[in-house]
Order: sequence, then structure tokens, then C-alpha cells
Amino acid sequence: MASRNFALLYRPRSLETFIGQKHLLADNAPLRKLIESDALQHSFFYGPPGVGKTTLARIIAEKLGRPFYELNATTLKVDELRAIFKQYANALVKPLIFIDEVHRLSKTQQEVLLPFMERYDALIVGASTENPFFSLTAAMRSRSLLFEFKPLRAEDLATMLDRVVEKEALLLSEAARAYLLDSSGGDMRAMLNLFEAAAAVTSDIEVETLRQLRPAALHDGSSSSDTHYNLISAMIKSLRGSDVDAALYWMARLIAGGEPPEFIARRMVIFASEDIGNANPNALGIAVDTMHAVSKIGYPEARIILSQCCVYLAASPKSNAAYKAINKAISAVEKGELQPVPRHLQSPDHPGYLYPHDFGGWVKQAYMQKPMRFYESKGIGFEKRLDEWLEKIKGKKSDQ
Repeated sequence: MASRNFALLYRPRSLETFIGQKHLLADNAPLRKLIESDALQHSFFYGPPGVGKTTLARIIAEKLGRPFYELNATTLKVDELRAIFKQYANALVKPLIFIDEVHRLSKTQQEVLLPFMERYDALIVGASTENPFFSLTAAMRSRSLLFEFKPLRAEDLATMLDRVVEKEALLLSEAARAYLLDSSGGDMRAMLNLFEAAAAVTSDIEVETLRQLRPAALHDGSSSSDTHYNLISAMIKSLRGSDVDAALYWMARLIAGGEPPEFIARRMVIFASEDIGNANPNALGIAVDTMHAVSKIGYPEARIILSQCCVYLAASPKSNAAYKAINKAISAVEKGELQPVPRHLQSPDHPGYLYPHDFGGWVKQAYMQKPMRFYESKGIGFEKRLDEWLEKIKGKKSDQ
């Protein structure tokens, strides 16, 4: 059977046939209402690959009757943008310009877009696997809406898979069907590409064929598989509970199930900061080194590196003080507690700023207009040493 590009052939072409993202596109969801009332502003979609970002942009353009231009930030030329805007300068219907990998837009490219966005000479829709708000300028952010796309659920993938099986008149065993759904990591494109490759080999698809084409799952922390979620949860909770053997067992289950070593290592990096923190600051460095190492080495040897890190993290003292502190600080900002930057902190050479090194390393001065308290040390492990240092530094200078 010749390749037919299932991902393109069966791409949904209307909101009614779009699969997934119910939090954005259910009947009463804000994004759907904005689209249907033709009130959508410049928007940025971010989330994992294969979850419908480009598809939805195409549907929006079709529904609104706008010419559609699909560009990529990595190859985008400023002259190309200007040419599109010039073409529609006097047109009644403005185009929808879709920019993929939008987090890679340079500052110059963003500055070129700004005046056109301000006048709505085009509707700009960007997409990224990363949250683009961290790479966009404040001016771009102020003119845009941000929507997070989530990994597709097993039932979402199953809807499309059953549709294709019926249209293509293929035979798919239950084991093969389960493998397609569980190994694709919530990525519709990845599932359809694997299915298409298998269909090119045989019209009677068994799980063995799929495993030969994709030996390991594509899980990236977003699998639709309950087993995947449960195993990684059990491993993390065992690490948190300092049970070395249990953590190793659950990690072994993940490895035996084909979980990529990079995913396991990334979760351990997060754990090292969230659950160990400054009780043992070396844990983060070891976890990061583990993540880099397994990305270069892979299985089977990566299991040894993962095991070493797992044992170290489980045996380390635990503190979530830093994790709780940043959550409190972000919560305060989100609630509107926005303090102005004190004048003496606004520039390095401000005459009112006291340079701590000129005073033996510390000098009493205000770093916030109104004092706020977020960090509460638990005094565990190395945290106790940090507490002692702070007390010693400030205690010596407390009379200044």
C-alpha cells in the first residue's frame, strides 16, 4: 500500500469535526465563542506536538473566510511579511498569518509585526511547543491572547483511529490498537504516521509490526495511558518517601515498558528541586548530569545512570521550602500585589544604592517598598547551614 499521508488526509476541517481541546472549544468555551463571533484577537497557541494547533488555525481561517498563510519563525524573512501586508493593504478581508515555532521570532521580526498587529492588517496566530510568552516582547504580549493546548486523551486518539480504520478498510488487532493509543504520547500526528507506516507494510496490522517500527513509546509526561501516569507517580512518591527499593522497582517498570530515559531523568530533575531543594543542593546537579548523560547514551546502559541518580535522590534529605516559596511569591503577583521598584534599585549607579561589597558583604537597606515574606526554611540538611550563614551575615551588621 502506497503512502497516503494520513495526518493530512484526515485533518479535521471544521470546529464540529475537530478532536480534543474541549477546555478551549466546548460549546460555551471562550475561544470557541470568540471564533464563532469573529471576535478573535491575535493569539498564540502552545502545547505538545500533534495536538491540533495548526489544524485549528486553518479551521479559523476557513470559518472566518480569511486567506491563510503558514510561515515558520525559523525561516521567516521580514520582506516576506511586508509583502503579505502590502498585498492586502486595501483589501476588505485581511489574511490570517499563522507562524509556527513562534517562540523563535527575533526581536526585529517582532518589531516589524507590531504596527500591523496594532492596525489589525492581519490576524496573527502563532504556535509553539513552548510557552511563547517568555520569548515575546512586552509589546507583543499586550496585543495577544494565549491558549494552552493539552495532550490528546486516549478517547480523542481513538476517535480518529477508528475513523481512519473504517475509511481505509484496514484490519487492526486489539493489541495493535492499544499500542497505537498508548505509545503515541497524546500526539495525533505521531499515531497516524505510525499507523500509515504499518499500513504500507500490511493491511492486517498486528502489534509486532508496530513495535518493529516504533520500539519505544513517545511518552513525554503526557501519555493517555493510566499505567504510565500511575507508574511515574509511584516512582516520584517513593523517592519523596525515601524508599530506595520501591523507587527502583517503579523505575524498572517504566524502563521495561519502553519509557524513554530522558523523560524519567527530566522528572528526577524536577523532583530534585521540588522535594529536595536546598536540603541537599547537590541533588539538582546530579539529576541534571543524569538527564544530559542518558540523552547521549540511551538504553540499555542508561538504566545504570538512572539507577545511580534514583538511589541518591531517595537517600537525600527532603525539603520543599524553595518550591513553596516561589508558589507564594507568584500567587502574590497574580493577586495584584505589584510593588514599584524602589528608586535606588532602578539603576546600578543610583546614588541612593548602597553597594554591599563596600560594607563587608551586607548592609541594611530596603529591597521592596513593603516587606513581604515567602521563604520559610525548614532547617533540614544544608538548609540549616544557609540559615546560619544568613544569621551570621546579617547579625554582624545588624547595627548599621
